[in-house]
Amino acid sequence: MKKLVSLLFAVLLPTSALAADKALTVKGSDTMVILVQRWAEEYMKKNPDSRLQVTGGGTGTGLAALINGTTEIAAASRPMKDAEKQKLRARFNTLGQEFAVAKDGVTFYVNAKNPVASLTVEQLRSIYLGDVGNWKELGGPDQPIVLYSRENSSGTYVFVKDELLKGQDYAPTAQTLPGTAAVVNAVAKELWGVGYGGAAYAAGIKPLKMKLGEGTEVSADLENVKSGKYPLSRNLFFYTRGRPSPEAKAFIDFCLSPEGQQVVSKVGYFPVK
Repeated sequence: MKKLVSLLFAVLLPTSALAADKALTVKGSDTMVILVQRWAEEYMKKNPDSRLQVTGGGTGTGLAALINGTTEIAAASRPMKDAEKQKLRARFNTLGQEFAVAKDGVTFYVNAKNPVASLTVEQLRSIYLGDVGNWKELGGPDQPIVLYSRENSSGTYVFVKDELLKGQDYAPTAQTLPGTAAVVNAVAKELWGVGYGGAAYAAGIKPLKMKLGEGTEVSADLENVKSGKYPLSRNLFFYTRGRPSPEAKAFIDFCLSPEGQQVVSKVGYFPVK
């Protein structure tokens, strides 16, 4: 009777639930989650016996899961911090292994009806530090700037704080939102809003170009991101605790293959190779 009950239970469970304990887990960056999901879909088409579980939550969440041993791969939109490496070392006697799997240009978005089309790095810094609070100070209309930001577990939040704000705190008026999609949605609805996120999310709003000098403006496109001419170019990473398992290595190799890098372009990011 027990055998019959167990068999019925197994039949009623979906395949993904039965394979959950064997699934390769990838957790972390919300910037990367749409890319990793696409990679997983294409990988499983080629490898129908494989199982992958992809979740977001932010870079900090993914790296914490890697340190806690609850994910095999952490997706990160910023480099791993020394403090995180030391926690990993204390628990697993390893500093982890890093794989740059794609490139991105952190993009600032405004509403499609906002006449402002480009800003300098210094102007963006002043906005997010709270030193500039009205669009008229930037050549726009006399309207207050509505600031949107990511939560502090986000790798993009940390990247912007380190690279744009030079370690200074965001303006207290910045409204934190739980994902890039939420930032884009907020800016699309708020005429005088501004937010930021990965290049792949720049749909339904207007991406700002970066002013580099007199008459020179650059957008976050393939040429400018790969050359580093776009000021906020960055790598997107996978981290493993040490040498990846055969399953993890096969997936990472696929992501870095010509086919995997084509997926990067289709999603809206930029190939690392």
